[in-house]
Amino acid sequence: MTYSLIWDLDSIFAGGSDSNDLKVRMEKLNKEVQTYVESTRTWIPEEDAPKFSHFEKIFNERDTISNGFEQVGSFINMIQSADVHDKKCIALQGNLYNYLTLFKNADTLFAKKLTAIDEKKWQQLSELALVQKQGVLFALSEMREDGKHLLSDQEEAIINALSVDGFSAWSEHYDTLVASISIEFEENGAIQKLSAGQAFNKMMGDPDKHVRAQLFEKWEKAWSEKAPSFADTLNHLAGFRLKDYELHGTTDFLEKPLRYNRMKQETLDVMWDTISKNKQPFIDFLTRKAQLFGKEKMDWYDQDAPIILGDLKEKRFSFDDAAAFIIKNFHQFSPKMANFAQHAFENNWIEAEDRPGKRPGGYCTSLPESEESRIFMTYGESINEVSTLAHELGHAFHSSVLWDLPTVSRDYAMNVAETASTFAELIVADATLKEAETPEEKINLIDTKMQNAIAMFLNIHARFLFETSYYKERQQKVLSDKEISDLMVAAQKESYLDSLGTYHPHFWSSKLHFYIDSVPFYNFPYTFGYLFSMGIYAFAQKTGTNFEDQYIALLRDTASMTTEELAQKHLDVDLTKPDFWQSGIDIVKKDVEEFLSLTESYLK
Repeated sequence: MTYSLIWDLDSIFAGGSDSNDLKVRMEKLNKEVQTYVESTRTWIPEEDAPKFSHFEKIFNERDTISNGFEQVGSFINMIQSADVHDKKCIALQGNLYNYLTLFKNADTLFAKKLTAIDEKKWQQLSELALVQKQGVLFALSEMREDGKHLLSDQEEAIINALSVDGFSAWSEHYDTLVASISIEFEENGAIQKLSAGQAFNKMMGDPDKHVRAQLFEKWEKAWSEKAPSFADTLNHLAGFRLKDYELHGTTDFLEKPLRYNRMKQETLDVMWDTISKNKQPFIDFLTRKAQLFGKEKMDWYDQDAPIILGDLKEKRFSFDDAAAFIIKNFHQFSPKMANFAQHAFENNWIEAEDRPGKRPGGYCTSLPESEESRIFMTYGESINEVSTLAHELGHAFHSSVLWDLPTVSRDYAMNVAETASTFAELIVADATLKEAETPEEKINLIDTKMQNAIAMFLNIHARFLFETSYYKERQQKVLSDKEISDLMVAAQKESYLDSLGTYHPHFWSSKLHFYIDSVPFYNFPYTFGYLFSMGIYAFAQKTGTNFEDQYIALLRDTASMTTEELAQKHLDVDLTKPDFWQSGIDIVKKDVEEFLSLTESYLK
């Protein structure tokens, strides 16, 4: 079977950023928002009780609008991701943000009115058939609680209006800066100009250590040259966020990220504490890998480099090979998951072509009005890209099992969003290991699998430590690019136990995650999702044929309860205790032990 490397967007809105269909949908969305503004303004809960027919009208309008914003926003973002030079997207995003501001203002009023309902009438509202649908009461209760922290309608409206150019625009500005990054690289006598995405893939994955070192030097130089602009961008984003928190009565910059992820501080603390107590085996792994490269210490740019020993020729997967491999191995755990992945490939949901002008990284985005997803990445035929592809398909599958639920019941947080994606990666990693025919191939594949663990336990912990220290400093002052780079290196040294030969001072400027306005602290949810998926994967291996239905039931609950409740209900574990986290880490440590044993004889 031959699959397209380019996604189909015309089936969503034909014509790209010039799409007339997109224009029509945005105009309709604007009218829908205006109607919602009026509906929330005129709603008097006391008069609407006990039938709450006006409430149901508002709820359904809100559902439609939320789907519309996600459909349109996803489309515009996809166009810009595939071509960072498409300037028309900037105007489209500007219009969308204007509509979104009006919607947020109305939503603020809706939340406040929910908060003001007395207990007797709240009980009546809770008994409505609409509210009894899965997850709806939980979501409304969250809105009711959030409403307690809101300022006056006028103050919230001002903040929402200012956020368009004072907050969200800085996030967009980051994309503009990244689009200007171009790195020259000579290969086979020809000079190529690599985009940020192309340069990163080659720098981290090329088997030639000289290529990696050369590109890393150019990579650091490219980001450092624009570091003052990136520092301005990060300072303004963080400054607005911190001032917003302060106006709403909190100086704890982790309060909102934790509330967004529906998890306790206690859970986050015990997760990082357990990881910190178990880091030495992973440092040993990196040191051994460096020794196999003929070095005493691991260099930053070698962490994801392939280990090629003996006569091994690293296996390459064409896009079609990757598709077949993923579908085959998904099927062993969930036929529904496998059939879904095949549908995604057959219907051109994936943008995978390696070409200039694309944004770096990969993601999956939802299109609720179409009840579809799209996946963005730059595919390079290594097992790493196969894993990334499986990861994003896991996200898409997660969305697919929720389409029949109300919008509020599909609004799962980022930490559990990484559940299905990481689970899908684990399937691929173990499948490749089982097919290994020689010790050299097995070493190569264990290393590939371990790259995820190293990222979760060390790299992402460094990001968390960096953001924590940065936000503490930013509460006091604006930081220079040098000060930010110093904080970045300090965080990397702490997380990696000062074990590396080189560090990445400008990692903070090259990482999109630090510049996303919608989700603060875009780091610890990945590590949570990784270890949570470890628990689910172990559960799947024990459960056998009944796993598929239980897995889908868990995914369907991800937006309907707290993280701790989800784990207790479906896995019977307490996330505030170290036992669960230790059990996941212990699984990974077995891979380290096998790697160290297999590579012992290759040391010079």
